[in-house]
Amino acid sequence: MKQFIVLLLLLVQNNVFSQDTFQYEKPPVFPNCESVDIEALQHCFDNSVFTHIFYNFKVPQKTLDENYKGNVAVLFEVDTTGTFKVIYVDAIYNELKDEAKRVFALFPKVKPATYNGRTTYKQYSIAIKIPLVNPSNSSKNVTEVDEISKLEAAAKAEFDSVNKSIKAFENKGYSSQLNIPFTHSDYAKFDRNMNLIGTNSHTASKPFVYDEVSNYYDFKAENQKLQKETNTWAGKKLWNEHLVQIQSKDYWFTIDPIFDLQVGKDTDADFNSTYNNTRGFLVQGGLGKKLNFYASVFESQGRFAQYVNRYAESLKAFGPDPAIIPGRGIAKRFKSDSYDYPVAEAYLSYAPAKFINIQFGHGKNFIGDGYRSLLLSDVASPHPFLKLNTKFWKIKYTNTWLWLKDVRLEVTEDGAFLTKYLASHYLSWNVSKRFNLGLFESVIWTNSNNRGFDVNYLNPIIFYRAIEFETGQDAGNAIIGASAKYKWNDNVNIYSQFVLDEFSLGDIKGGERSWKNKYGYQIGVKYFNAFKVDNLMLQFEYNRIRPYTYSHNTIATNYGHNSQSMAHLWGANFSEAILIGRYHYKRWFADAKLIFGVRGLDFNDGTDNFSYGADIFRNYNDRPFDTGVEVGQGIKTKTFNGNLKAGYVINPASNLKLFTDISFRNFNPEAITTSTFKSNTVWFNFGLRTDLFNWYFDN
Repeated sequence: MKQFIVLLLLLVQNNVFSQDTFQYEKPPVFPNCESVDIEALQHCFDNSVFTHIFYNFKVPQKTLDENYKGNVAVLFEVDTTGTFKVIYVDAIYNELKDEAKRVFALFPKVKPATYNGRTTYKQYSIAIKIPLVNPSNSSKNVTEVDEISKLEAAAKAEFDSVNKSIKAFENKGYSSQLNIPFTHSDYAKFDRNMNLIGTNSHTASKPFVYDEVSNYYDFKAENQKLQKETNTWAGKKLWNEHLVQIQSKDYWFTIDPIFDLQVGKDTDADFNSTYNNTRGFLVQGGLGKKLNFYASVFESQGRFAQYVNRYAESLKAFGPDPAIIPGRGIAKRFKSDSYDYPVAEAYLSYAPAKFINIQFGHGKNFIGDGYRSLLLSDVASPHPFLKLNTKFWKIKYTNTWLWLKDVRLEVTEDGAFLTKYLASHYLSWNVSKRFNLGLFESVIWTNSNNRGFDVNYLNPIIFYRAIEFETGQDAGNAIIGASAKYKWNDNVNIYSQFVLDEFSLGDIKGGERSWKNKYGYQIGVKYFNAFKVDNLMLQFEYNRIRPYTYSHNTIATNYGHNSQSMAHLWGANFSEAILIGRYHYKRWFADAKLIFGVRGLDFNDGTDNFSYGADIFRNYNDRPFDTGVEVGQGIKTKTFNGNLKAGYVINPASNLKLFTDISFRNFNPEAITTSTFKSNTVWFNFGLRTDLFNWYFDN
């Protein structure tokens, strides 16, 4: 028994000795260190590293000239094959960094480090002193190589690894969830591509996201065609690229300046010239493939044609500010006859799944295939919105929730503008390869009785709220509508809209033309590559809206925001015919537009203060009669608006354009009042613009 116990103790002792032996850790071994005792291997490794550096490192002339004294910090690794690899270098001069990398590339292969008898990697940090110090004459701490952990090495190299991850810019925006800035002129470039027979595209809900349109239009290839050959940084930024553009595997962003600089002359005005002076910046980008962001800030001063200035001042908000610039926002007085109007637009765009896009921001939206929209338009000022686009099968469903303002004195709440809300649903269905049908509903309500945003309106089911309002009409103002589009062939399509605010079938049958029949319609046609001319688009559109459409019997539940219509620019009680031509060739473009209209305006002269149905902000109970209501009643006014524009795209990346245009306007009412009078305007303009939104000067 005693012999057995002694044998067992010997085996345990031997096993412990073996474990201690195999747990021994050895540093990498240079050939000249192979005969050195184990305890001195690390010191030999350190000296070998510094000796190699001392005899191979060539101090750059720049540091010698400037008598530089300092350190070059290097993190490096000796891998399992015995190869030296630089992880990170830090120095005040790039020349020192480059030289350190060159010297480490000259290191010979050595025997790798071992742990428990198996090869492993080792990571170290060193400080190369400038001027160089001969390791044979230095103290121990000068020639010491410090071992560091992998985590510490990664932390020290994190900043440089971010720089290394930045790649050549490829403009990921072209396939992103960003909106394509909505301008009628630019959208005409890919309108035909999206309307070819057989496409399953949906073209009414705007603005489009790049990811959607890129299935039909190759933005990258089209942009490449416009590139100018230039080798200078300034030339590239002027003609081809974003001012700042950075891209890595996981993110990208761009920064551009914004300009809208115009100078012109209005022949009908007393002042010498018109102008607009807009400066700003635009930031856009993406984090991953699903989240994108956009922000633009505008600072502007301007004076426009006289009829635009009068219209802007007629929209005046409660308070000291003299005007609301149409489509932009509230303006302060600048000097004695101009306006200062800052604007900001921004949004986040997120696609949690391939068939869903969610946007939240401050901007504008548009529903329709025409120049005008009778359902939801972009003619009003930017406003907060939440939008959900869902696309599957042959369906695209757009839910939009808007936060609006009524800025008139009579609706202020404790001196503040009245908040109101709009919820809209639009269902687009590609019935066949040629035919698309759309159904629309919107409901607008106010913050009366501290009601706030009613969560019931988050219900996404179309026509749900319209049915409910049949039993509670005063709770809000519901509008329904429809759209249709037919692709006659690849170059011709016909589109239409119908909007219904209120309807009385009995009055229609009786032929009384009741005020209750509040509706409007649109019909139009687009001819792409007209007369076999590539990139020439011709368009005809007719719009007609009966009096009192979009208005309501409560003071604030009209279809408006910031004293501007959320549908057609003219409100209601009008008919118009529009002819448009658009052409582009390489960087050149030209647009022509003719608008003929008949409008019925209010007298507002003290003797006749009735509402004849054009002003959507008036109570429809102020009408002069219930029957015999027809388009053009009140002051019948014939209008003509014409515009010819030509220009050159300076930079397609930022959409910076040089342009000149001339506008003609004839406004001819049958009666003259203090607010309605004849005018005949010719307005010349020349300018430089970052084209991001539609200006509507055809009021």
